Amino acid sequence: MGKSDELVKYVTERVVRYIDTPREVRKQARAGRKETRERWEVRWFGMLPLALGMWRKRWFGRKEKGS
Repeated sequence: MGKSDELVKYVTERVVRYIDTPREVRKQARAGRKETRERWEVRWFGMLPLALGMWRKRWFGRKEKGS
């Protein structure tokens, strides 16, 4: 019973804080979160796109130097 009471209290505090903040402030906060979010490739695949890009650059770089 104690944990459910804490959960209800926490959710209630969050809802009240959300309602108390002005709409413009919420929009600015949302826009700030959108700008700082990493690209979808990184979110879905981690460092794999970076590693593949580095590998590809090194692989094709060698072929061009040898020609």
